[in-house]
Amino acid sequence: MTDKPFWKTKTLAEMSNAEWESLCDGCGLCCLNKLEDWDTGEVVFTSVACKLLDGDSCRCSDYENRQETVPDCIQLTLKGLREIQWLPPTCGYRLIDEGLDLYWWHPLVSGSPETVHQAGISARGRTISEEGLDVEDLEDYVVDWPMRVGAERD
Repeated sequence: MTDKPFWKTKTLAEMSNAEWESLCDGCGLCCLNKLEDWDTGEVVFTSVACKLLDGDSCRCSDYENRQETVPDCIQLTLKGLREIQWLPPTCGYRLIDEGLDLYWWHPLVSGSPETVHQAGISARGRTISEEGLDVEDLEDYVVDWPMRVGAERD
């Protein structure tokens, strides 16, 4: 028997559904609206959050039914993970897939879902809801912090 945590001994493909789900650190960055430049393919984040994102917990308020409520919500899979270029550098799925370890503030490491917020990694306090916002106005809310936070490893 090993004392190492599962994310250090298993590949993403070997993980159970519960283990896979626990890799989400609860940062909420995936739930931010993004814009893609049709010519270059560059994707930028906005501070506009999905209507289902709970701004305090940075978790989906209706996770089980999210794809019925928000049809373009992405169900992250191993295949999708490798195709999605906009996942932030702090994403647990991305880190493990790249052979890296989780950050100290990840709930699986720290033991607390609050450390992702305490470390300033999450979207907590940085977003507005998409409800009532005209999609044409998204350009006014472009931000770069989702791709910068946590870029340095402790």
